[in-house]
Amino acid sequence: MARRVVVTGLGAVASTGMNVPAFWEAATSGKSGIKSDTIVAGEDLKITAPMARIEGFDDVAADLGRDIARTDNFTKFAVVASDEAIEDAGLHFSDEMRTRTATIIGTGIGGQEAMNTAYIGMLTKGKRAHPLTILKTIPNAAASQLSIRHGLTGPAFAVSSACASGAHAIGVTAELIKSGAADIGVTGASEAVLTYGSLEAWKAMHILSSDQCRPFSKNRNGLVIGEGAGILVLEEYDHARARGAKVYAELVGFGMNADGKDMINPAVEGAAGAMSLALNGIDQPAASEIYINAHGTGTLMNDPTETKAIREVFGVGADDLIVSSTKSMHGHLLGAAGGVETIMAIKALETGIVPPTINFEEPDPECDLNITPNEAQERSLSLTLSNSFAFGGLNAVVAFARI
Repeated sequence: MARRVVVTGLGAVASTGMNVPAFWEAATSGKSGIKSDTIVAGEDLKITAPMARIEGFDDVAADLGRDIARTDNFTKFAVVASDEAIEDAGLHFSDEMRTRTATIIGTGIGGQEAMNTAYIGMLTKGKRAHPLTILKTIPNAAASQLSIRHGLTGPAFAVSSACASGAHAIGVTAELIKSGAADIGVTGASEAVLTYGSLEAWKAMHILSSDQCRPFSKNRNGLVIGEGAGILVLEEYDHARARGAKVYAELVGFGMNADGKDMINPAVEGAAGAMSLALNGIDQPAASEIYINAHGTGTLMNDPTETKAIREVFGVGADDLIVSSTKSMHGHLLGAAGGVETIMAIKALETGIVPPTINFEEPDPECDLNITPNEAQERSLSLTLSNSFAFGGLNAVVAFARI
């Protein structure tokens, strides 16, 4: 009999909340974490832009211990979110459980703050890099620190596939559990790229919004970068049931593929193919009972492409779907997008509340789905999807159902 995978714990850190209850309350209230801010890296090195920055995180991170205090923020975010998810799951690791727990954490870029600080110091002031710079910047730092923090000795590694990293990490962890290589997985993704160097690089691509993220709105003008982490505890169903764990949802589908066409321009076929793979073998409910947390970046190319892909997969049923892009509130967390947005999909399934796409001002004929404009909607849901589509044409979709 095939091994089933369920979600037993959730943890989140974002500009809209530093734990899941706060994060979810902000989402259902349509609260934005985006505002104009300035990053200063030196007298002549500063940038002002809209961003979804986490405020007050230092107070939260103060009690994480000496080893974590010396890490980059992307690791700290992952640790705070993972601690919450593990506590939420009610896990107390025995020696046997530690060997059977995977720690798979995604990130698009890794320790950008540490790298930015080291390079600016070396190139502008002739300073030596901090001795821990490499250990702070490597993409596997978060996964490794988490495995050390909790003594987890099962499979542990990073997944780095740009904006699909979080969904890839969650999907791969589910496959490890299904295969019998693990019974539990601490998984998701973290990102901390609000640095001078990173934002200047993103600015050079001419895809950043000048004010707000407006997914699917005709007057959208680009994405807004955010930071944070979204972490799940995944568990084999019988293992969770045996220890009396509460279960949020069952992970019933995972689809991943590559467009094989272009580094920047998304392809309808790739996005549609990944959704179809995630839905393969699922006894699908009526489209009116399905919610899609869209990739929905607010860029000119992504939103109509994703709309076409959804219509290709669901046909006439697409009119009955409910869709939203929560990036309008917490920003685009890049590699961590799939982590935090998967939590949105799971909480929507649990509560029957669909978080809105805020900042919607003008309908676009090319984005003609029910995108939950500006206010949350109540909906009885049986299935939710979280879409993640990355630069390089990498697509990953995870699907969750009631259990």
